[in-house]
Amino acid sequence: MPDILLTTLNAKYIHAAFGLRYLLANLGPLRARAGLVEFDINQRPLDIAELLLAQNPKIIGLGVYIWNVAQATEVVAAVKRIRPEVIVILGGPEVSYETEQQPIVRLADHVITGEADLKFAEVCVQLLEFRAPPKIILAELPEFSRLALPYDLYDEQDIAHRVIYVEASRGCPFTCEFCLSSLDIPVRQTPLPAFLAAMQKLLDRGVQQFKFVDRTFNLNLASSRAILEFFLTRHRPGNFYHFEMIPDRLPTELRESIAKFPPGSLQFEVGVQTFNEEVGALIKRRQNYARLEECFRFLRTETGVHIHADLIVGLPGESVASFAAGFDRLVALGPQEIQIGILKRLRGTPIGRHDAAWQMVYNPHPPYEILQNQLIDFATLQKLRRFARHWDLVGNSGNFVETTPLLWNSFGDPPSGGSGGRRSDGPPESGTPNASPFANLLRWSEWLHARAGRADGIALVRLMEWLFEFLTAELKRDAQIVAETLWRDYQRGGRRDKPSFLREFLSGISPTPTRNPDSSAKRQARHLVENGIPTEGSGMIQRVRA
Repeated sequence: MPDILLTTLNAKYIHAAFGLRYLLANLGPLRARAGLVEFDINQRPLDIAELLLAQNPKIIGLGVYIWNVAQATEVVAAVKRIRPEVIVILGGPEVSYETEQQPIVRLADHVITGEADLKFAEVCVQLLEFRAPPKIILAELPEFSRLALPYDLYDEQDIAHRVIYVEASRGCPFTCEFCLSSLDIPVRQTPLPAFLAAMQKLLDRGVQQFKFVDRTFNLNLASSRAILEFFLTRHRPGNFYHFEMIPDRLPTELRESIAKFPPGSLQFEVGVQTFNEEVGALIKRRQNYARLEECFRFLRTETGVHIHADLIVGLPGESVASFAAGFDRLVALGPQEIQIGILKRLRGTPIGRHDAAWQMVYNPHPPYEILQNQLIDFATLQKLRRFARHWDLVGNSGNFVETTPLLWNSFGDPPSGGSGGRRSDGPPESGTPNASPFANLLRWSEWLHARAGRADGIALVRLMEWLFEFLTAELKRDAQIVAETLWRDYQRGGRRDKPSFLREFLSGISPTPTRNPDSSAKRQARHLVENGIPTEGSGMIQRVRA
């Protein structure tokens, strides 16, 4: 039975708690007396408390995040009622700021704020020697050169079934007020030789998919190019690499490396967030929009990179019309995925300074999303929430690659591979625009809401049928073109059964050869932040997006 038990509630089983592994790797002599157990938010808190207490620990270290704080509070309450002598130490971004306001902090014995890779071990030594540290403990930023890397703590089950998180740097040089990473300064690099040696070991163990959690992977050009070249020289079919990139920074040295990767093997998550320069200045979001657009065009025409781009609804100063213009501008740049996030007031972020001037009203419960502001009332924000969910169903799901552009084009043809480049999973190149993408997608969203009343639990064929009805009856698209386009999309998942509502349009049309059902668009999904979970954050049990 371990004296020290590290635990957290992940958003989903496939997410591995990267931060816990860092803590365990850096326990030094105490590592032999420690264990790690992970749960997910779908498990009942009392069952989690039972499993933790069954191991009879003296200390429980619990990672607390925006997505698990409600359940984690119940777990801590149960543990302390049943076994009050068990010492509970909290950490993570959710409890690193505004600690005095939080019920879970009142329940726990200690809280470590900041990056506690080394501090956690120090506190455990004090507790096991019956010395009493303060309740709130600030962890100094650790030097990367002093940290033991945690990659040997991914076991065979993790490698087979979970996302493998890695990091080459911590911190962010930017000061975007909605993001906890704006507080995570300075940027620090992992010693490159040790990091690459660890990556080689993961490759040797059969890891194929790597998700980098670096906030700004392409900030240090020498390091990022060395890492790209490392993976490029060792690339095998099926390998996949996810990076978070600054959207307006792709110098020639990086472009040469990026262009060599096979289509679908690289995914770049790029946070555009807003195209409104006044809003960007208001929230201290610095980016060069002309250079951003040029970088997008390079990636879409000269590489096989899968682009996941982010926009935020509800920023101070951003009206619906401004957001709509930004969405349309981003659609025109052709990223394969656009994640629409609702602004959250994360604990510790400076975004709260705009509350009075812009009448920002947030939900007091996690995930602390904006409810209304001076420019967007509650009812409109509810429509935009639905818009985001319904966009995920069609635009981001990978199920409607060809059909989605019919929502704003008057007709469409099958993708032809792009205009002179290596575009992958892109929208049809032809068609006559008849409305802004945002306008027609919002119309679709409200139409679907009236039909379904929900955005989850809709069977694929039922969703297809509603999409067919909307495109043909509401937007007056040609029924034959819509049916054939939907049929091509349907087959992308390896399906061959013709949905009944399409059969009259598909007589004499045989199934067409399609790529492997495990397409890049499908494979990306497990690497994305899901269900509105934010990607910002650092803290004691952290360095993880899940």
